[in-house]
Amino acid sequence: MISVPALLWAGLPPQLALGTNKLQSSVGTTMAVWQYLRAGLVNGRELRLVAGVTFAFAVAGTWTVTRVDSGMLERLVPWLLLGVAFHALFCPRFGQGENLPKLGPGLFAWLAGGTLGFYDGFFGPGTGAFWTMGWISLRGKDLLGATAATKVVNLTSNLAALCVFLPAGLVRYDLAAAMIGGQLLGARLGAGMALRHGALFIRRIFLGVVLSMVAKLLWEQFAG
Repeated sequence: MISVPALLWAGLPPQLALGTNKLQSSVGTTMAVWQYLRAGLVNGRELRLVAGVTFAFAVAGTWTVTRVDSGMLERLVPWLLLGVAFHALFCPRFGQGENLPKLGPGLFAWLAGGTLGFYDGFFGPGTGAFWTMGWISLRGKDLLGATAATKVVNLTSNLAALCVFLPAGLVRYDLAAAMIGGQLLGARLGAGMALRHGALFIRRIFLGVVLSMVAKLLWEQFAG
C-alpha cells in the first residue's frame, strides 16, 4: 500500500511498478517467514495444499494483469478492507485464541488460495489483511498463527508473480535493490515484535494498517 504508490509516483508504468514491488516484497517476506519457522509457528503440512493452489492462481492472476486494466479492483478494495476492519474492531476477541475451524483444510485451500492467490497476482493491495481474516474466521487460528500462515502464502504468491514479471522484463532491479534494504530490516523487526508482544499487539497494528489503507484509497478515489 505504500511501495506501489511510491513507484507509480516515481513515474513507473503500473505493470512495471507491480513487478518491481513483488521482487522487493519477496525478500522481506522471506525474512519474516524464516522468523516464524524458527519459532515453530508454521504448520507445513497444513500449508502445503493452500500454498500450491495459491501459487497456481497467482500465476494466472499475474498473467491476466499484464493484459487488462485493474481499475475496477482499485475502486472495490477499500470497501472490502473496511469490512475487514469493522469485523476486527467490533469483535473484541478477534484473534485472541484459537477457535473451531468452519472450513476443512481442503475446501479452505481451494476457496482462499484460488481467490486470494489470483487477486494477489492480479492486483494485491490488502491481500495480507484478507488472508489474516480468512485464517482466523474460517480456520480458527489465533492472530499470531494467522499472521505466520499469511506470510507463507504471501511469499508463495509473490514468487508466483515473479515467474511472470521477470521473463516479461517488468522489474526495475535498481529500484528493487534499494527497497530490499528497508524490507530486510523492517521484516526482521516486525516479525520479532509480533513474537514478543503477542496477539493484542498484532490486533492493534492490524487495525491501524487496515484503516490507514482504507483512508488512503478512499481519499484517492473521491479527491480525484
